[in-house]
Order: sequence, then structure tokens, then C-alpha cells
Amino acid sequence: MESGPAIFTGSVFALFGGGLLVWTAVRLRQRAPVAHGVSPVASATAAGLAGTAAVLLAVWCFTRL
Repeated sequence: MESGPAIFTGSVFALFGGGLLVWTAVRLRQRAPVAHGVSPVASATAAGLAGTAAVLLAVWCFTRL
């Protein structure tokens, strides 16, 4: 019973982090802004770090099973 919440939470973090990393890569490839009104380098860095952190949290959740 205790593995259910870990699986759900890990899946949410994995989907969010993976989606954010893919979206950021697509925006950078198209040379479109990642966030409006912010430096392109700063916004891409922040989005990349947030996506990577979410994927690492997903890995951590899945190791708790």
C-alpha cells in the first residue's frame, strides 16, 4: 500500500520534468523565448535546472519503492 503514493508522485515528477526539458529544448531550437521579459540565457537555465530537479526527484521517489 505504501508504494502507491511513491509511484504516483514519481510519475508526476517524471512527466513534469521531462515535459519541461523537452519544451525548453524545442523553444531554444526554434530560437523562441523561453519566458517573455527575461534574459534568454537566464530563462533557459532556470527552466533546465527546474526540469532536471524534477527528474531527479522522480528517480529518488522510484528508488523508495
